[in-house]
Amino acid sequence: MNNFTFWNPTKLIFGKDQLEQLKMELPQYGKKVLLVYGGGSIKKNGLYNTVLQYLTEIDAEVFELAGVEPNPRLSTVRKGVEICKQNDIDFLLAVGGGSVIDCTKAIAAGAKYDGDTWDLVIKKAKINDALPFGTVLTLAATGSEMNSGSVITNWETNEKHGWGSPFVFPKFSILDPVNTYTVPKDQTIYGIVDIMSHVFEHYFHQTENTPLQDRMCESVLLTVMETAPKLLKDLTNYEHRETILYNGTMALNGILNMGYHGDWATHNIEHAVSAVYDIPHGGGLAILFPNWMKHNLNVNPTRFKKLAVNVFGIDPNGKTAKEVGLAGIEKLREFWNSIGAPSRLADYNIDDSKLEIMTEKAMVNGEFGNFTKLNHEDVMAIYTSSL
Repeated sequence: MNNFTFWNPTKLIFGKDQLEQLKMELPQYGKKVLLVYGGGSIKKNGLYNTVLQYLTEIDAEVFELAGVEPNPRLSTVRKGVEICKQNDIDFLLAVGGGSVIDCTKAIAAGAKYDGDTWDLVIKKAKINDALPFGTVLTLAATGSEMNSGSVITNWETNEKHGWGSPFVFPKFSILDPVNTYTVPKDQTIYGIVDIMSHVFEHYFHQTENTPLQDRMCESVLLTVMETAPKLLKDLTNYEHRETILYNGTMALNGILNMGYHGDWATHNIEHAVSAVYDIPHGGGLAILFPNWMKHNLNVNPTRFKKLAVNVFGIDPNGKTAKEVGLAGIEKLREFWNSIGAPSRLADYNIDDSKLEIMTEKAMVNGEFGNFTKLNHEDVMAIYTSSL
């Protein structure tokens, strides 16, 4: 494995009835709080009122930014930055899923920057500081509650980019599985796909001697696959929600990928799709990832074989590594189909009319991917096979 330094300063507060710890965690950062949330589901399930109650009890002065989109937009980030600068906000509190947290990270960084926040997202300017923020998670998916990454969409230019900075780790994140009970079935499915996709991005790398990391990745995948069908039959089962929630955090908090760099090409390919068509991120990944796998099977068939045998239970006897790997890919597609995930771009009424546009957006920074580099022809081929 490669040399590495692991650092994750986020305080994780996990379990039932942990929300009241807001009253102990938040006051150390100041009184003026910007509450950031999405489309209003937290008002329907009562979480909004409970959060406001606790903020009132610690005499916080609360400002609000509602309506964060599923693919959080730069325009919303800019609104949040303006609120912070005009009101000298001390602390941001994201209550929602990964999109709300990603938006909050961009606001936190933008509030400490004199120019346009988009400069930070596209790495035109360096992030040197950020407002402190915490999260109350309501959706198992992105892992944004315990990492320093974020994805922001500029809808004016149809660009969607991932970015990150050590300055945008949450100070704390409160994860109560009960707060995920009201997540609808389709969003739960997208979250499951997203979690598994993060692990796949880790798993496909070319670094030697990573047996423990590989087994940890395989363990998360097996646990999610074992739990997902049971959860989808009983969306308010505490144990199943708890298991998926914890796996979502572990999939992308830096622990699984110590000592190597995963691929991350498929996420880049999907970002270009949802930048143009604004589809659910998890849905796009479900469509694209098996096709990325098939396209790159010849790069390292032994790696695909390992996944197929250890996670998907493929019998390798009498088969080549490529045959075993392909059988594993088919098993992945079969599993995602079984839980109701989409399998073709046509499921979102996407045809071939904008393939070139999406490919150009995916290639904006040149060839990409750590398992193997993808060029324009590769990306176009993956999109075409996904139609």
